[in-house]
Amino acid sequence: MSGNNIDTLIKMANQIGDFFVAMRDRNQSIDEFIGHLKRSWDPRMRKALMAHVEEHDGEGLSEFALEAVRSRKLL
Repeated sequence: MSGNNIDTLIKMANQIGDFFVAMRDRNQSIDEFIGHLKRSWDPRMRKALMAHVEEHDGEGLSEFALEAVRSRKLL
């Protein structure tokens, strides 16, 4: 995936994360965030985001989005 595309995925993940991070229960907010990505994102998008986390330590992702992707199965 090109740099421009991963930048778009990072931006989208952060925006989605901003919505779910406001929930009181951190585990539930992470579950809801990951569930949303599983339902709404194509598997190639999720795979690209996971590869970015592995290869670039999630650079650009919010603290919440990075924690969520690292702590739950995205595929």
